Amino acid sequence: MLEHSVQTPPIAQQSPLAVGDARASAAGSVAAGSSLAVSTVIFALRPDDESGLKTLWLPLVRRTRDPHRDLWALPGGWLPADEELAAAAARTLRETTELSPRYLEQLYTFGDIDRSPGLRVVSVVYWALVRSEVAERASVGENVRWFAADQLPPLAFDHNRIVEYALWRLRTKVEYARIAHAFLGDTFTLAQLREVHEAVLQKALDPANFRRSMESSGTLISTDQHVAGARHRPARLYRYDGRASEHDPPGPTL
Repeated sequence: MLEHSVQTPPIAQQSPLAVGDARASAAGSVAAGSSLAVSTVIFALRPDDESGLKTLWLPLVRRTRDPHRDLWALPGGWLPADEELAAAAARTLRETTELSPRYLEQLYTFGDIDRSPGLRVVSVVYWALVRSEVAERASVGENVRWFAADQLPPLAFDHNRIVEYALWRLRTKVEYARIAHAFLGDTFTLAQLREVHEAVLQKALDPANFRRSMESSGTLISTDQHVAGARHRPARLYRYDGRASEHDPPGPTL
């Protein structure tokens, strides 16, 4: 596997919760004086405005009421009593951005007492990954806009902290087959796969080393297809071995 170092954010260092604890608390009843909500961090690869290189972007929605009126925030909303968590996360994404991601996974539960003024709000946060061509179909306008994930303005509530944690999780999991696959089509070249890794990790990777690492990882299947219309030697297309994803660790939930 490729070796890289990603610094652990404070939130991961300080949390005493285990995976099972969060699932139980998220699915359980909310105490009097509290409300349960869902939010989603959705990542896509888009060209940087200056360099043209692909980088991580995410859509945000502008708040139109207090608290934090006019600040940008993650897509989300209240959790109805009769709706499952993942279904609510997918629904709020469709309603705000018209996106339906192929990868949607529970990320973390945020429940600090002072994270929202007034009523205490516990938010179950999901993260989603979409391909670039899917991201282009997102509904944007005055109150929905894409932002570079590493260059965000001050956001409402603790949403900067949420995005920071989501970025850390993505960068520590990008080597797992199902993560990078979510940014790509069914078939892809090794150069396209390397481009995903470089965009997520924010650093250049040696092409030869990357090729050797990927070909020996057991996660790729070489096809008999090549890129059509290439001027020089056409690049071979690969696809992911679906069985490899069965060995990926379970989704991150705290």
